[in-house]
Formats: sequence, structure tokens, C-alpha cells
Amino acid sequence: MKFWWVNHKQTFAHEVGGRYIWCPKRKTNGARNHFYETAREVSPGDLVFSYAFAAVQAVGVARTYCYSCPQPDEFGRVGAAWNALGWRVDVEFQRFSTPLRTADYMNQLRDLLPTKYSPIKKSDGFGNQGAYLAEISRLMASRVLELASPVLLSLINESRIAEEPPFSNESLESLSEWEDAQERMIVSSVEAETERVALVKARIGQGTFRQRVSAIERACRVTQVMNPEHLVASHIKPWREASNEERLSGANGLLLTPTIDHLFDRGFISFSDDGELLQSPVADPYSLGRMGIHQNQLTLVGGFNTDQKHFLAYHRNEIFLKSAS
Repeated sequence: MKFWWVNHKQTFAHEVGGRYIWCPKRKTNGARNHFYETAREVSPGDLVFSYAFAAVQAVGVARTYCYSCPQPDEFGRVGAAWNALGWRVDVEFQRFSTPLRTADYMNQLRDLLPTKYSPIKKSDGFGNQGAYLAEISRLMASRVLELASPVLLSLINESRIAEEPPFSNESLESLSEWEDAQERMIVSSVEAETERVALVKARIGQGTFRQRVSAIERACRVTQVMNPEHLVASHIKPWREASNEERLSGANGLLLTPTIDHLFDRGFISFSDDGELLQSPVADPYSLGRMGIHQNQLTLVGGFNTDQKHFLAYHRNEIFLKSAS
């Protein structure tokens, strides 16, 4: 169980009211931001503190892992300067009856703040410019709850949340809605029926896309299963984020068994260019072990061609749930 602090003055009402947090994947100049990268390592059951207008306004329990998602429509002009694609985590927030003004309690909070990447200034208790999502200690989280709403201390002390966090499928529904919108756009904008059908079938790994992937791949890279009945043609760069050309590219696909396809699609695993299987730090090692992927065990899955490496770089940078900073 981890503890997070989110600064979101401009989007506070949208995020807390909508029960999520969202940030772009990059700064406006394309550079990585540590306070955006942290979103990739949030897990269900983690606590998230909401800070806005110089006060801690709410606390929430993360309901999903982080996932790649477009900027919420409700941000409107507020998000005009941000990239359209970002990281989202669904969070069940509870607002405090009286927000906690951190500046009034710095004598109790100052020494508990992170020495690096602090979400608020140690000097005055106001938010650090550019700090969106920062990890804080259990002690810091406990102190904030003691000051703001002692009755909610059970969120930290209740082992059920830490050990068996309630999981929501909201992320899958959000991604499905995104893909539905993309499919409607294809239906309305692609004139040739054969191309239209091929693009729609590619969404579920069928048709032309599967044929092209099968011309390159022969078996699941991880399990070595070869029977096509048990293999899914999985996009490396997700269908919802790809161009029409990329959606049909055989190099943008792998043949995977369903459980491995799930892990890869959700960013719990990825692959290096030289064929090493990479594990996300938020992936449940017990579950991975039951699926044949063991922690601290080097797994090599074979080489990739140049075009596959191009798409794998996208997967590692934009889908894989591991902070790059």
C-alpha cells in the first residue's frame, strides 16, 4: 500500500467529482515530468490525498491501476496547453468537512515531507509549482488524517484495503468507450468498405491484421503455445492509440495467449528490444507466477525486427506501468 498526494487546483472539481485523477504524459516541450511518471505506479488500494486552494480537500482510495487515457472532455480550456493523451487512475474520493490548510500545520508536517519531490514547500506549506502527483510516507499520511479527519484513519490501518483492495472495471469501460468512439470515426470517414471492415476487425485482433501478424509470429513469445486456437493477435501500440496504417501493420502485433495478452495490454509486462521480458513493479508477483512469469527470473523471448522494435518502444514509454524517472 502506497500513499500519494495530488495537487490539482485547476481541475480539482472535475477530478474529485468525477472520481479520478488525470495528468498528461509529458510536459508541453515533450520532456518527462517525475510528477506525471509517478501515476504509472499507483495500485488499487493506495490512498490519494487531494490538495487544492492551499488545503487538503479530500482523501480517496485508488480503484484501478493507471491506464493510458485521453484528456477528460470536462477540462475544456483549462487543459488546452496539455497533451491530449495522459495517465488516469480512478479514485473513490471522500471530501473533508473542513479542508486542512497545510500552512497552519507546518510545524507538524515539515519534517514528514519527502526530502526530494515534495508536493508542498517546507518553507510555507503551499504547493510546489509543477508538482502533480507525489508519493508520501505512511507517517505523513497518518498525520494528515489525524489533523483533518481522525475517523478516516481506518483507511490506513484496515488491512483488508492493503491486502485485498476492491478492484473496479471502470478502466476497462473507459477504454471501451474510447475504442467505440474511434470505431465510429472509422465507419464515418473511411470510404472503402474493405478497409473499413479490416480496421474494425483489427480492433479484436481478427482479419487482415491477424493474418499479417501470423506471417511474422508463430507462437506466444512467453508460453511458446503454437496452436492458433489459443492465441490472440495483440496490438503492441494499442488499436485505440494507433493510426489506421498502424492498426493493420503486422509489425504492430504479437501472438499471445489470453493471460499474457491481458498482462501486455494493461502494461503489467513489456519487452526490451533484445527480447527480455520486463515486469511492472505494480504487477502482483503471485498472480504473475501462477501465469508462468516469475519474479527475479530472467526470461528471454527472442529477437524482434526493426519495425517491431519501433512499436515496442512506444509500449514501454506509453503503456508499461513503470516510472521512467
